[in-house]
This record gives sequence, structure tokens and C-alpha cells, in this order.
Amino acid sequence: MSISGHSFPYWQRPQRTSLEHCLLYAVSSMRVVDFHSHLFARPFFEALAAQSPLAGTVDEKLASVVERTGIELPSADIASHTRRWLAELDAKGVDHLVTFASAPEEIAAIAQATVLANGRITPMAVCNPLIDGAAAKIDVLLTEKGFRGVLLFPAMHRYSPSDAACTPLWQVLERHRAVAYVHCGLLVVKLRDLLGLPRDYDLCLANPLAVVPAAGAHPGVTFCIPHFGAGFLREVLLAGAQCDNIVTDTSSSHSWLRTQPSPISLRDVFARALDVFGPSRILFGTDSTVFPAGWRAERLAQQREILTELAVTADDQQRIFAGNAEVLVRAPLGHVGA
Repeated sequence: MSISGHSFPYWQRPQRTSLEHCLLYAVSSMRVVDFHSHLFARPFFEALAAQSPLAGTVDEKLASVVERTGIELPSADIASHTRRWLAELDAKGVDHLVTFASAPEEIAAIAQATVLANGRITPMAVCNPLIDGAAAKIDVLLTEKGFRGVLLFPAMHRYSPSDAACTPLWQVLERHRAVAYVHCGLLVVKLRDLLGLPRDYDLCLANPLAVVPAAGAHPGVTFCIPHFGAGFLREVLLAGAQCDNIVTDTSSSHSWLRTQPSPISLRDVFARALDVFGPSRILFGTDSTVFPAGWRAERLAQQREILTELAVTADDQQRIFAGNAEVLVRAPLGHVGA
């Protein structure tokens, strides 16, 4: 018996039936909250370009990235950048965006975008808990700027979530009933690669099981391990089975599937996650980042189809695609056009 109450686990579900076509129709009008996106405002690009060892000025380095990739550099005017994203959300039927300030230099811009978005965007701030005063700065963002949590990179910043240095941050987050996204597994930031910044990450510090002691000690914090663990699927399932306040999100291209010792499909991943986390602890995300790709509607379509093939009910799909996120960001949230 699976956690969801079905008579056999999701991974043993048969392929699509005629009833599932009806489910696809039913979910097409659901609310959509993307729980994992990066607005990537201009300060993010400029911050990484300033760190780049490549020759040239910041503007020259960014011009080279644009020429090599075809991505569109965001406007330096955050109001213009925000309007573009809001228009994208409207065009693709997205009710709300949870998005990250992905570098400290980007936090002010994301805070401004949040105000300009008038309720359509919920911000999260990148944080390195090893920096003096980090917890106090996050406290201000949560109290005064509408932020609802943090984005953490233990492998990049070289710490374990169970380290004593993280305790002040966990205490702040718990007081606010906030969210801690803890990136585990493979870590690829394409812009860093393009700018020649090294991947000097310690993947020994990227295991989801390292989140368990912190989650157990701080039940008022919701710990989100994105991308189904980004290669550590077994470990994220174990962590989720151990702690009810550990959740996962569905974001990214899931290129990490290639690293698994046995062939596995995204459908298999969803099935296993549903059997462990259930539909109330899985949150939809896309990991959308830059234009011209914009908001990744194809990832929503793919995930809807998988969940329908797995006979996940319309109510449970609504939890995954919006309801769970609405609870965590203290909604109700504005819908399209609000």
C-alpha cells in the first residue's frame, strides 16, 4: 500500500487509459505556482562577470556570452525586466512565481521586483550561513522585504547543514516559519561556466542526508531539496521518509538522470517520489531563468502528462502545481491577470 492510499504504488501503475485523457483535460485549467525560478536580473550577470577571470571589462565579458549563446541580457531597468516577466506569466497562464535572488548583489533588485509585481512574485534570498551576520540580514529580509526563505549551496560554500554555524540561520527561519532550499547533488550554473568560473564545489557536502539532522532539530522550517536531489534520488527519498518537514521540487531539465547507475525515466522518478513524499510534499518548479526561453511551459506540459499517466487525481495534481506552494508562501496568491 502506498502512502497515497492507492492499492499499488505509483511505480507499478499501468500506462495511460481513456480516463487519463479526461484527467489531462481537467488539469488544463488548474492554478499554477512555479516554486523554483531565477529572475536573473542584471546585477546577477554583472556580479558573476566581475568575478570572471576572463579578459575584458564586465560589459565585454557579458557581450561575449550573449554572442556565444544567443541569450538576452536583461535590461538594467528592473521595472522593465519585471514587466517582461509578468507579461510572460500572463501569456503562459502562470499565477505566481517564487523566485530567487541568486547572488547577494541581486537581492535589492529582486526585492524591488517583488514590490513592482504587486503580489505575483514571492522572493527567496541566496545565503551563505558562514558569513558573519548572515542570519541577521535574512531576518531583515523576512521581516521587512517580503522574502519567504533562503537558497543554500553547501557544496559551493563548503559547509554541512548540520554544522553549528548554521544554527542562527535555522533559528531565524523557524521563527518566521520560512523555507530553506538546500541545493544537493550536481550543481551546474551555466553562466558561471561561460564566464570561466571554476566548478570548485565539494559534492561530498551535497548529500540530502546531511539535511536530516537540521530538519529534525528545527521542525518549524520547511527544507526543500530541489530537483529530486539532482542525482541523489535514493538519498532524497530516505531524507523525505525520515522527516516530514523535508519536501522536494520538480524543477530543472533533469539532466542528472544520466548519472544513475541503472536507466531511469522522469516518470519513474515521479512515481518513487509520490510513494515516499505523497502529493502534499512535492512542489512544481521549472528552474526558468533567461530569455528568449522565458518561462519553461514545456516542463509544465511534460510533468502534467507524467502525473496523469500515473493516475494522480486532479485534486492531488492541484496540490503539486499550486496548493502546496500557496501554503508555504502564506497565500492565497493572485491569479493570472490579478
